Amino acid sequence: MISDPNTPKKLSANEGIKERSNFLRGTILESLADESTGAITAEDAQLTKFHGTYMQDDRDKRASLLKEKKEKAFSFMIRVRVPGGVCTPEQWLGIDKLADKFGESSLKLTTRQAFQLYGILKCNLKQTMKEINDTLLDTLAACGDVNRNVMSPANPFESELHGQALKVAQQIHDHLTPRTSSYAEIWLDGEKKGTVGEEEVEPIYGKTYLPRKFKIAVALPPRNDVDVFSNCLGFVGIPQGNQVVGYNVLVGGGLGMTHGKTATFPRLADVIGFCTPEQVVQVAEEVVKIQRDFGDRSDRRHARLKYTVDDRGADWFLDELNSRLGWNLQSSREFHFDSTTDRYGWTEDADGKWAYGLFVEGGRLRKKEGSDPRAAIQEIAQKIPCQFRLTANQNLVIARVDAADKDKVESVLKLHGVKLSDEVSALRLNSIACTALPTCSLALAESERYLPTLVDELDKIILNLGINDASIAIRSTGCPNGCGRPYLGEIGLVGKAPGKYNLYLGAGLDGMRLNKLYRQAITHDEILSALEPILKDFAENREVKERFGDFCIRKEYVKATVEGSDFHD
Repeated sequence: MISDPNTPKKLSANEGIKERSNFLRGTILESLADESTGAITAEDAQLTKFHGTYMQDDRDKRASLLKEKKEKAFSFMIRVRVPGGVCTPEQWLGIDKLADKFGESSLKLTTRQAFQLYGILKCNLKQTMKEINDTLLDTLAACGDVNRNVMSPANPFESELHGQALKVAQQIHDHLTPRTSSYAEIWLDGEKKGTVGEEEVEPIYGKTYLPRKFKIAVALPPRNDVDVFSNCLGFVGIPQGNQVVGYNVLVGGGLGMTHGKTATFPRLADVIGFCTPEQVVQVAEEVVKIQRDFGDRSDRRHARLKYTVDDRGADWFLDELNSRLGWNLQSSREFHFDSTTDRYGWTEDADGKWAYGLFVEGGRLRKKEGSDPRAAIQEIAQKIPCQFRLTANQNLVIARVDAADKDKVESVLKLHGVKLSDEVSALRLNSIACTALPTCSLALAESERYLPTLVDELDKIILNLGINDASIAIRSTGCPNGCGRPYLGEIGLVGKAPGKYNLYLGAGLDGMRLNKLYRQAITHDEILSALEPILKDFAENREVKERFGDFCIRKEYVKATVEGSDFHD
């Protein structure tokens, strides 16, 4: 039987959930009140994502609980939006307190400049959300089919330019925050704070919001620390003197894919034009509306903006955007990125203040043998005037420090056993790992708990080869969805099965070229065996200032991925 091409496609199940939800209310309050289970209903579990929380269970305990015929060890992860990664000491201490009060005593800094709290029981979920809002941060739209946390360069006071980029990111964040009052009703007993929604309608999103999640970043050359090309929508600042005169507009980036589904692939954004700072918010709104109206609502694997742009073409998208704007984007301006890495150690701001870039392995702040980075940052927040910046590489910038307090910061870090940045290898400084097991339901393999072990072994190889000063970006995820941006790692690891990973090579350290599959479903020992001869070749035959990813392309270990659709070739 041949299907009729004119027959509308069946919508995905999530579209019905959103349609029935009454602007994200669903039966969340009823689920929270049900004391017979630590879980909430399947539909409510989809809706609570829009409110910033995921239901999870401890997969380390699944088998034993199943054997005992007990319910899974359900808990909730809460993601806290931090626009541009900017956080005051008071806000840090407020969020940190909740990690002990209701969570499992750790803080996770994410690749979207946000906080994540783990292990929140259902009975404590509402109170935790309320106390997060008491810090003047919130969780609304931290997850779900909406615009997520808007990223900007991690040290915005380094120059006047960075402050302007942060301002633009905040404006976009405020404008695209959902307006539904359901968040305040459910979590805050109707009390509205800051930009938390206050309306019954969604003037931008509509009743069913977007087909999938939407990500925006603002970048300032020459450092691409937000991986702007991996976002649905990106703005690249173009400076003249001490002013950002406008932004190149990038559309169609995104990194998630599905193993075995070649129709899914990571994709870098297209540069389609240029707008002034005053036009950025309007551009952002209209791009979101185009995805709202044209994104694929029948297949969530094909629902991101990257597929809308890839299917219809960047020229079509530009024409549609110009039509909706009522004016045309200008031609894009030239720019150059040199790195996606963070700055580590001390840097001086334009006004004489100082910022310390601190490496946080896996983005995880928790006490472990010989080191307590959580306690160190608590003490700094309490005793030393400063501000904090969460970076897109899961690290932390201790910013706005007086010159007289620099030694105090280092003393506190050393007191709590925290390694200073110059004590950490170049490879480790450029590592990113998603959470994966035991809490992520999508994880096929370890990531955060595995990558440090692999880096230990690779560091030995690199040290013996005499290239320990080489900055090589290594990124790991437990599944192919791309939360740790593995497809932009010069060495990328993607979980394929327990203890097995796909190994990717050849991304650009500037964030402007994807990597490509080198070996499939290999174990830890096989990863080391595959990488050691390549690293040896790199040590002996690299050109002056040649990056590892570029070397892998030049020596034909892998082919360059020019377009996202080339990723599987």
